[in-house]
Amino acid sequence: MVARDKVGQTTAEQRLKALGIKLPAPPEPFGTYVEAVQTGNLLFLSGMLPTEGRGAKIVGRVGAELDVEAGREAARLAALNALAVAKEYLESLDRVTRVVRLGVSVATSGDVRDQPKVADAASELLQDVFGKDKNPSRLVYGVASLPLGSPVALEVIFEVTG
Repeated sequence: MVARDKVGQTTAEQRLKALGIKLPAPPEPFGTYVEAVQTGNLLFLSGMLPTEGRGAKIVGRVGAELDVEAGREAARLAALNALAVAKEYLESLDRVTRVVRLGVSVATSGDVRDQPKVADAASELLQDVFGKDKNPSRLVYGVASLPLGSPVALEVIFEVTG
C-alpha cells in the first residue's frame, strides 16, 4: 500500500517507489550549459536525451534505423533522466507542484507522422509519477537530427515549491 501525504495524495517519491522505478544517475552536460535552472517557482531543464553515462544509449531516427517502439523507449529513458536531474536539483520530486510543459523533439526520416506516439512514453511516465492532475501542455515535432544521434530530446518545465 502506498502512503499518502497530509492531504491524502500519494506523493511523487512514493509513486516512484511503488512503481519500482530507480532513477539513473543524473546526466552531466555535454557542453557549456547547466542541466537545470530555477527562476521563481519554475524549474527549466535543458534538453534531456536518452543517455547512460557519457553517451547515447539509443541512437538513430524513427522511421529509418528505429521503429516507434524504440523511439518510445528512448523517450521514456530521456524522461527518467529528466526526473533524475530534477531530483538532484530539488532534492525531492515532492517539491514539484505541476509539470507545466513538455517539449518533445523526435528525430525522424521521411514522412514519419508518429511523433505523438513516441512522445506519449515520456508523458505517460510523468503522469505515472506526478498524477494525471499535473499533466503538462505539450509540443511535439519531428527534426532531422539531435545531439549524439539521439532519437529524442525533451524540454521540461516544472512548477516547484520553495
